[in-house]
Amino acid sequence: MSCTMAINWMFLLALFAVGAAFSGVFNATDKDIFTDDLLQVKLIQDKATEQRRSQTTDSYPNLYFSQADVLHFRQRSSTTHSHIFKVIRSAVLTMLSNAPIYMPSAKHEEFTSKWNEIYGNNLPPLALYCLLCPEDSGALQFLIKFMDRMADYPDWKVTSAPNDEVPVAHSLTGFATAYDFIYSHLDERRRDVYLKRIRSETEELYELSKYRGWGRQYLQNHQTTNILAMLTGAIVVGTHNDPESMIWKQVSVNYMEKTMFLLNHVVDGSLDEGVAYGSYTAKSITQYVFLAQRHFNIDNMQNNWLRGHFWFYYATLLPGFQRTVGIADSNYNWFYGPESQLVFLDSFVMRNGTGNWLAQQIRKHRPKDGPMGQSYAQRWTTLHTEYIWYNAHLLPQPPQDFGKARMHIFSNWGVVTYGAGLPNGQGNTFVSFKSGKLGGRAVYDIVHDKPYSWVDGWNSFNPGHEHPDQNSFTFAPNGQVFVSEALYGPKYSYLNNVLVFSPSPTSQCNSPWEGQLGECAKWLRWTDEGAGDARGEVIVASSHRDTMFVSGEAAAAYSPAMRLRSVYRALVLLNSQTLLVLDHVEKWDDSPVNSFSAFFHNLDIDFKYVPFKFMDKYNGAMMDVWDAHYKMFWFGTQGHSPDTRIQEAEQAAEFKKRWTQYVNVTFPMTGAVTRVAYVLHGPYVKVSNCRFMDNSKNGVRLSLIINNTEKVVSIATNYKDIGARLSYLGFGGYSKVEDGHQITRYGLGTQLVPKQVNNDNQLFDFGFTVNVIAGVVLCVAIGFLTMQRKFYVCFSRLMRYALLSVLILWIAELLFVSNSCDQLLCGVKWKGAGANTEVNKQIRLYEQHRLPLPTVIITTLPGSGSEILKHLFYNSSDFVYIRVPTEHVDIPETEFEFDSLVDACEWSGSDAVDGRFKIIQGWLYSLVHNTKLHLQNIQLVEGNRVKQPQRAGPSRDRKKRARRREPASELKGKLKASLDRDVEYVKEMRHHVTEYPNARVVLNMRSGSWALKLPFIQEVVGSSLRSIYLVRDPRAWIYLMVYNSKPSLYSLKNIPQHLSLIFKEGAVRDGCPTVAPEFKMIQRLLSRSETSPVLLLAHLWLAHTAAVLRVSQNLPVEAYLQVRFEDVVIFPQETAEKIHTFLGVPVSPAALNQLIFTTSTNLYNLMYEGDISPTNINIWRKNMPRKDIRLIEDTCGSVMKRLGYTRFAS
Repeated sequence: MSCTMAINWMFLLALFAVGAAFSGVFNATDKDIFTDDLLQVKLIQDKATEQRRSQTTDSYPNLYFSQADVLHFRQRSSTTHSHIFKVIRSAVLTMLSNAPIYMPSAKHEEFTSKWNEIYGNNLPPLALYCLLCPEDSGALQFLIKFMDRMADYPDWKVTSAPNDEVPVAHSLTGFATAYDFIYSHLDERRRDVYLKRIRSETEELYELSKYRGWGRQYLQNHQTTNILAMLTGAIVVGTHNDPESMIWKQVSVNYMEKTMFLLNHVVDGSLDEGVAYGSYTAKSITQYVFLAQRHFNIDNMQNNWLRGHFWFYYATLLPGFQRTVGIADSNYNWFYGPESQLVFLDSFVMRNGTGNWLAQQIRKHRPKDGPMGQSYAQRWTTLHTEYIWYNAHLLPQPPQDFGKARMHIFSNWGVVTYGAGLPNGQGNTFVSFKSGKLGGRAVYDIVHDKPYSWVDGWNSFNPGHEHPDQNSFTFAPNGQVFVSEALYGPKYSYLNNVLVFSPSPTSQCNSPWEGQLGECAKWLRWTDEGAGDARGEVIVASSHRDTMFVSGEAAAAYSPAMRLRSVYRALVLLNSQTLLVLDHVEKWDDSPVNSFSAFFHNLDIDFKYVPFKFMDKYNGAMMDVWDAHYKMFWFGTQGHSPDTRIQEAEQAAEFKKRWTQYVNVTFPMTGAVTRVAYVLHGPYVKVSNCRFMDNSKNGVRLSLIINNTEKVVSIATNYKDIGARLSYLGFGGYSKVEDGHQITRYGLGTQLVPKQVNNDNQLFDFGFTVNVIAGVVLCVAIGFLTMQRKFYVCFSRLMRYALLSVLILWIAELLFVSNSCDQLLCGVKWKGAGANTEVNKQIRLYEQHRLPLPTVIITTLPGSGSEILKHLFYNSSDFVYIRVPTEHVDIPETEFEFDSLVDACEWSGSDAVDGRFKIIQGWLYSLVHNTKLHLQNIQLVEGNRVKQPQRAGPSRDRKKRARRREPASELKGKLKASLDRDVEYVKEMRHHVTEYPNARVVLNMRSGSWALKLPFIQEVVGSSLRSIYLVRDPRAWIYLMVYNSKPSLYSLKNIPQHLSLIFKEGAVRDGCPTVAPEFKMIQRLLSRSETSPVLLLAHLWLAHTAAVLRVSQNLPVEAYLQVRFEDVVIFPQETAEKIHTFLGVPVSPAALNQLIFTTSTNLYNLMYEGDISPTNINIWRKNMPRKDIRLIEDTCGSVMKRLGYTRFAS
């Protein structure tokens, strides 16, 4: 009988009313989500459960399933679930045949003398087997003896770790789960004894949670493990009407719901403790989510973190499905599962078969023994949940594009991987790069921005398992690990593939050398001064075909005393065999350091590094893998290549020792800037020469000859200055690679380099030949002419033949040349000229040399959600985002008054050329081209100087006049708050353009009036204009206007009045040279006495959108991009990349994270609309009257179809 409980949802409703703004993303409310009166979850027993309980005392099993499910599980053991059951049966047979190893000792001292989680971990699969195979009395007797011994122990602690409750939690979770599974097989005495033990251990965990660190530290494996144990015990005890179990459930659910709320901020599905400990934490989280839904009707299945968690397993897998990225404290792969976690994600979150597929691949390829085999203590822990959750209807299938190397960005974690999830094979290469914030971006920002009162800074988190590893990387060409992490061990920078510096005045160990903040202990010392501010940042990550570029900045991960201005590392994967690494280190003039040392690790004891010399010129190291040579070498800008030191180290890891070998190379820092290149390559490529071609202020250029082809790699090191990047690279990106055939601009794409020289030579040769022949013919004709009497040739016939021959030759030349070029000849385009349109376009782009930096103008119909694009540009060194209009950045008064909603007036480029609207032209030019001066000239009006509003002049905004009807005191308060916000906004922009003077302007023109004036703007701004028009589904837009709030926006904003002013006689005469014809129907509708708001708004959307589509055809193709709001919300990464490719500037992982956070977490809202998420933006489908939907579709259908909006099928 089920122990289903119902929860008082008051605290959960408040859970999504988010706190104060942080990271430029949060904007929900100023109210905290977990105030003191919400700290206790009130659980109310379900009446149906009480009725069922009164009917029978046999209420087990109950925890994960009911008695009615047992028969189905038994049937599936030989059918759909047989592959999992075989593993469970094998585990049980192993336990039975090795009882001395797997049976708890009869002596309590032996049980507590070592880490004893193995016993609790093995109980659930053993108990499930007994439930599935009741005829196996031997297994049942083994299990009962097992539990008898554990019940007899005075406690379950580990003597050497008296303050660590994790072993107890494992024992409690396993014991309580097994009790639930086999309750019907126990006699009354054992039922009582076991239950008392479960109760006492649960109570003790509850008491310890009040003052232990894990009772207040979120997103950490100890917390989730211990709280899940407490909840599991409470549910089992609560089945027997124990009154104290209620408070245990309350506390447990409170802890875990806060955990789920914080996880919702982590948009990439990662965990900062790495894949190994991440699988540990995720084991408990998936079990909690299932139990919370089963017993308390709390649905976390669509939690943002869960939706992305699959990639935490798939995109971290090295080729062959055996080994994962070893970031943070890790073994070679996973501590727990991850088959159970993957099956859970597939069954309840993704439902597409990819989780089942990956679980099968991992089990199929998992080594039986060796360092990548499963731990004896953990290998069977999650078999029971995997069996329970497996959904055989979800046919296993790989992710889309499986088999091709892809790049994956973990924007919260600060990790980029390339080539993950591939089978073993030549050319299947894996690269990873790490440069992130302590705790991950979400936790770091929560700690520093303090949006929630219940989060006590770093005291609420525990990043002790993280490493000092910002800017570290790994490289596994052909799946063979060449450079790896050092895995679980003490936290020293030299045990990671990063830089350390000397001499440092703040060195804590290995003096005079110092690495990154928090090092020098068993756990990361995140509480040390400054360590909580340690951070790296992935600057950019792009991949094209079989190449990739990624870079990161880690200066903030080092002690400020070292005075490091930049520690910038860039990786360029040139092909599947060759990786170029560049270190750019810049120090301040007063920096004490004069050298840095780089480290490259490999844990594979069978293949050792040995010294190597490249071309008798550069020092390096080599690894021989069965006669296949993996090599690395290094050199500075002047060709200096120091000797290498190859060392070995043995460090403590978990409860054993781990060996590592590493290459250590030290470079002097003679000037303010030091640059070093490292080349690493596999055996299936020939590298014959490498050198620095250029070493300038803004970047470096290197030449590498690979397989007899020279590749020129250009990397901008002055990466924060988009103008410097343009100057150095010819576009707004960060790196490019050129060879004789193509040029790859990372972030934009690859284009062929046209062979114009050869073509020109062919044309010249042919033309020269034709002209020589023509000349010879003429000379011969003239010769005949002079000798005509002797040869008796007719003069006129001779001249006709000669001239005809010359004419034919010239026509042939003309046709050949015209077909061999892409230009129009005498106004005629020849038939063959269009065949190579794309090549011709490439040639034109190539000849431009520089792609102009963008000036971005965002236009839309108000209410379409353009504010969401702010998060692509905000807090970026490349852009300065400006809203127009605001209280201070306002549109100047002219003969034409801009309506805050929309108007029908078109302004053309010729209007700008003819000098019309000069004030607007000057204002736009100043805002775009003299942004810093424009912002400095704005006179700021502080909110405390706001006076009681006076009567307005006749020409000011109607919206402001409407506000004056409000009570004076209320209006004054609103104006003060609005002005204060706007003043801070202007100050922020001033600071931004001072720090980044070349930042490109992004103007969000919030009135719909501007979309019809884009040709005018293009003439004023120039060729740099990049206009983004954001369009929204008319059904969603009209729902927002009419149905989403009371009073409706349609009434509140007085839409009919706005529209009537469009056709006001004076407005058209004074400043509207052309009225868009699409708006005529609106004029007719307004003339009627009563018009349906839905019909009027449908025609407004239709008129505005159709007019914009027509007007935009007059803009250059490269100047206009149409974006659907729905695509921004549902496909944020793809849409962000599309927008940035259009702008010619690669999207940064930080901007990508902001946009994904905004669109997927329900923690960001738009004014008048509420929380934004893929579900919420389609709420019209559920709530809008069907007749209105049909009316909108009938009115707007043709334009909707052009934009990709389909009709709604109810």
